[in-house]
Amino acid sequence: MTANAALRIYGGPHRYIQGPDALDHLGKAAAPFGKTPVVVADAFILDRIGARIEAILEAAGLQPVVRAFEGEITYPAIEALNASLNGVSPGVAIGIGGGKSLDAAKGLAKQIGIDVITVPTIASNDSPTSASIAMYDDHHVMISVDRLDRSPEAVIVDTKLIATAPVRFLRAGIGDAISKKFEADGCFAGTGITPFGTRPLITAITVADACYRTIREYGAEALASVERQEVTPALEATVEATVLMSGLGFENGGLSLAHSLTRGLVKARDAKNAIHGEHVAWGLLVQLAAENRSDDYIRDIMDFYDGISMPRTLAGLGMKDATADEIQDIARWTMTAPHLANLALPVDAAAIVTAIDRIEGMA
Repeated sequence: MTANAALRIYGGPHRYIQGPDALDHLGKAAAPFGKTPVVVADAFILDRIGARIEAILEAAGLQPVVRAFEGEITYPAIEALNASLNGVSPGVAIGIGGGKSLDAAKGLAKQIGIDVITVPTIASNDSPTSASIAMYDDHHVMISVDRLDRSPEAVIVDTKLIATAPVRFLRAGIGDAISKKFEADGCFAGTGITPFGTRPLITAITVADACYRTIREYGAEALASVERQEVTPALEATVEATVLMSGLGFENGGLSLAHSLTRGLVKARDAKNAIHGEHVAWGLLVQLAAENRSDDYIRDIMDFYDGISMPRTLAGLGMKDATADEIQDIARWTMTAPHLANLALPVDAAAIVTAIDRIEGMA
């Protein structure tokens, strides 16, 4: 897309509900969309809370159609999910679980032209608030990022569920969210554009900055809360930052080099097995190096990473003893990402290699 220099567009979910037992609000959120919602969820989630989900919806007078989703988010998988409805015409798609189930619900909603409600059971990224759908092939290679016509109708985040999920997921959510301030700032300072194809909003810059400050203040305590499986004010603040603020920040402020580097990391030896948010956290350090930030500035963030056990090297992502050729491959694959054009200071593959080498050397 090319930016319209005069136009600004804001996007975000119609309703955001967060807190202990927020799941109980699902029936009320889904009721305006007809009697037959389709629920798309991880099989693990259905085993764990499937009966509760159906009871909540039935108590609101609804007759849910429930489908488990496994595997990659591919176009054939979405078509198969649609075919499994056997002629039922749902009024809303409800995605419950991790990112794949949420994206599957979004993909189904887009294909049949209905609204979507997202219910994340982990806080590993900001996809619940986003209108984006990451589409892959069967080999987990991203082939496109599709867009819903409108943002999710509702996002329901039950922090009791988040608190009982593995702590690594929240740590990844922090990694995905902490970059948004710097990516949005770079888009705003340069000629970057948002997923809407327009220039960043000042609102997004403000929200992304609040996201960063919230994570720095409460992130470590929130991770400790999840290790105790306890809902605390720090967890509530951090979840709001990783799910809501982060999503609003990137959709209305834009992405940049930190996310572009994931194009290389998902193909890199062993590092490809790390979680998206871990990729982004490392990518932020590389972005800061590419922007010529001072060593002291970068070390401050590295120290924060150390305090929350966030990977800050390729070895930490699983890629031990990365060779010069492998680093060059990461840089080359990164150059294919559309977000790269949003960086205020243009870079080429050689500059990315230099930035990676600087971070690896510092760490």
